[in-house]
Amino acid sequence: MNQLPILNIKEFENINSDATFYANSFIPHLKQHHHSIMAPHKHDFYLIVLFTKGSGTHEIDFNSYTVKPGSVFLLNPGQTHYWTLSDDIDGFVFFHSKSFYDMGFNGRTVNDFPFFFSTQNSPCVYLDKIEIDKFITIFKEVVEEYEQDLPLKRQKIVSLIDVFYIEISRYYVDEATLKNNKSNRYAILFREFEELIESTYKTEKSPQFYAKKLNISPKHLNRIIKELIGKTSSELITERVILEAKRLLIHSKQNFNEIAYTLGYEDYSYFSRIFKNKSGDNPSVFQEKYI
Repeated sequence: MNQLPILNIKEFENINSDATFYANSFIPHLKQHHHSIMAPHKHDFYLIVLFTKGSGTHEIDFNSYTVKPGSVFLLNPGQTHYWTLSDDIDGFVFFHSKSFYDMGFNGRTVNDFPFFFSTQNSPCVYLDKIEIDKFITIFKEVVEEYEQDLPLKRQKIVSLIDVFYIEISRYYVDEATLKNNKSNRYAILFREFEELIESTYKTEKSPQFYAKKLNISPKHLNRIIKELIGKTSSELITERVILEAKRLLIHSKQNFNEIAYTLGYEDYSYFSRIFKNKSGDNPSVFQEKYI
């Protein structure tokens, strides 16, 4: 088993690229980068794809989504994914670094949008047939601008993807939820909690640790998570550990004991019980399904 590759925008850039943004129609994108994008991999950038023709499946962090005309996929950096696509597939793709978008706005960030706000949120939107043309128009303009070398190129691209994110957000959630995501203190704390988990889940499994970092009580942290997504803080921490365990089981050369140790468990049997409780299979059975 090989270590899961992490793709960088520099691998896709053209002569006009500043290595923080890339855009293309899907057919030439697939032809140019087939070997790197069809096998399971991660990115260090935000990835957005609109499919306009064809069918297939898209597996993202071990969840499978249907690919069909009008499918929009919005992936955070670090998510694992791969495609199984029909021969008649077509669409558009663009991706960018966090700084590419965030530098364009004062006090706004790409993570303010609901699909990037939390890894608990769905990475997929299915557009109605009557709405697809509107989004195709935006994607075409993004690709055309990217392929040219005109004054204020970066500013226009940022403006276009901002319009796209606003429009797709209206599909993603209703106005009340959008307002809640932007201003609700609970939502802000939830995002901070997820960021803390991401940076320390291998060494810290206790909700008490995270609550202290957030300057709130463990009980209050649990109340926030329950109200927002119906889970406990412990469940979120464990889910992140199990996701990484699945990635390592499939894509690393480490044995089971080494994986458990990497994730902060000295007792493999204890780790195996937790893994089976969350995934339904013990590590060896899960691994056999994917290799």
